Amino acid sequence: MNMDFKCKLPIPLEVKRMYPVTPEMEKQKEKNDEEIKKIFTGQSDKLLLIIGPCSADREDAVLDYMRRLRKLALKVEKEILIVPRVYTNKPRTTGQGYKGMLHQPDPTGEPDMLKGVVAIRKLHMEILKETGFSCADEMLYPDNFRYLSDLLSYVAVGARSVENQQHRLTASGINAPVGMKNPTSGDLSVMINAVTAAQTGHVFIYRGWEVESHGNPLTHTILRGYVDERGIAHPNYHYEDLINLNELYKKSGLKNPAVIVDCNHSNSAKKYLEQIRIAKEVLHSTRHNPEIYKLVKGLMIESYLEDGCQPVDGGEYGKSITDPCLGWEKTEKLVLELAELRRIKN
Repeated sequence: MNMDFKCKLPIPLEVKRMYPVTPEMEKQKEKNDEEIKKIFTGQSDKLLLIIGPCSADREDAVLDYMRRLRKLALKVEKEILIVPRVYTNKPRTTGQGYKGMLHQPDPTGEPDMLKGVVAIRKLHMEILKETGFSCADEMLYPDNFRYLSDLLSYVAVGARSVENQQHRLTASGINAPVGMKNPTSGDLSVMINAVTAAQTGHVFIYRGWEVESHGNPLTHTILRGYVDERGIAHPNYHYEDLINLNELYKKSGLKNPAVIVDCNHSNSAKKYLEQIRIAKEVLHSTRHNPEIYKLVKGLMIESYLEDGCQPVDGGEYGKSITDPCLGWEKTEKLVLELAELRRIKN
C-alpha cells in the first residue's frame, strides 16, 4: 500500500481503562442523558442549545469557556438545556488544514494521533468532572466513536458524512441522540434516508467484529443550509423550510420527529454574526405554528471567547482557528434573549 504504518493505537477499551470515568461522573452523565432524551421524546419543552467553539483547539481556552457556560446555563435552565459542542476532529473539504485535536493536540505541531486520542478523552473528562457537562462531538470517524462513547451525550454526523453507510449503521447502535445534517447539496431526502437507516437495526462489521445494532429512535435531522452548483450558499431554516421538513417527516413514519437548526455554516454563509438573527427567527417561527414548535427541538451555534477567527498560528487566546464564532459577550446576551423568547411562548 502507498502508506506508512506509523503507530498502532490502543483500542478504546484500553484507553478507557487508563482514563476511567468515575461513578460520580457516570451518574452526572446519566442525568444529562435523561434530560436530553425527554426533549427528543416530547416529554420536555425545553430548547436544546448545542453551543461552543467550531473546534476545540486548546484545553485551557475550552475549559475557560465551559466554566462561563455553566454559570450561564444555570440562569436559563428553566427554558434552555445547554449541551456544549466540543468538536475534537474536523472535516476538511480539500483534506488540508487543521483537522482537530485528535490529529494535532498542538495545533501548530506535527500530527500525533496517539497523543490526540488521549488528549480528547482527557478534555471531555475534565469538562464533565469540573462543570457537569457531558458534551457533543462530531462522529467524523465511526471507528473512533468508542474512545468517547461513555462521555458524549450528543453526536453529530456532518454534511459530508451523512451519505456514508458506516456512519448510518454506527449511529443505529449509539445510545445517545444522533443528528444527521442535510448534505452540502441540500437534498433533504438524503438526510431523511440517513435517519431512517439509523433508526433501524442492522448487522454489520464494526472494529473487526460482526455486530448487531438495535436502532436509535433518537436519531433526527439537522438543517445547516446548502451550496448550489455555482458555489452560492442557501439557507434552509425559514418557516417554509420547516413546514416542508415537517411534511417529509409525516410521510416517512419516523419515530420522534425532530430537527436542530444549525445557525452557522451555509445557513449564515459563515457570516457568524448572522447566527443571532437566525436563532431568533427560528424561535419566532415556532411561535406561529404548534407543529413547528413541536418539531424544532433546538439550535446549534458556534461560539467561543472572542469574535471571529484567526490563522492556526495566530496565537490569540480563545479565538477560533477554524470557522468564525460569536465571542462570549454576544453569546451570553443571545442566550439570555433566547430564554426570554422561550419564556414568552410558554
